[in-house]
Amino acid sequence: MSKKNIAVLVSGGGTNLQSILDAQDRGELGESRVTLVISSNPDAYALTRAANHGVPTQVLVRKDYPDIAAYSAAIRDALLAAKADLVVLAGFMTIIDEQVFEAFPYKIINIHPALIPSFCGKGYYGLRVHEAALKKGVKISGATVHFVIPECDAGPIILQKAVPVRDDDTPETLQKRIMAEAESELMPKAVRLFCEDRIVVKDGKTIIKKQEG
Repeated sequence: MSKKNIAVLVSGGGTNLQSILDAQDRGELGESRVTLVISSNPDAYALTRAANHGVPTQVLVRKDYPDIAAYSAAIRDALLAAKADLVVLAGFMTIIDEQVFEAFPYKIINIHPALIPSFCGKGYYGLRVHEAALKKGVKISGATVHFVIPECDAGPIILQKAVPVRDDDTPETLQKRIMAEAESELMPKAVRLFCEDRIVVKDGKTIIKKQEG
């Protein structure tokens, strides 16, 4: 496992950031470390989580920039300056453009709170995903970790985990269960696989290589 610099982009509470930091503390990421947390929200609790781990932080607020292109360039430049090997979108709720994705091809991962290709794409974020799932009456939902490409939620899938839907679920209870039973497990696992150089993208799909030895 080669040492990787991990940058995490956040906007809110940082539960997925915490799961990565916990995996780091357990030694699951080898010598790889979260070396930068960028927040689009100056009040995000994720910044406190980062500070508690001694991780450098940067706040880049969309309204401080004239347009998405200028904002995306600032994000890209911050990631390049930090020599990021892996970029994790962990509840990052601000739109960025292809400048970032092109600078880090197959090096940006995101977690989506549904089983892609269901309930994904433009407009499906936060509680909207779970509202749509419950409206459709699905019996299982879950989470998907995927590489990020310019097209929304369309990058190669890395990991998925199903979570049962209950008859009395609300969007809030389903969101909470998917976070606890799927997201908290998948995100650090995907980061570890990347750090171990075990994810190969071929013909738009990922292959997870077996661990050597």
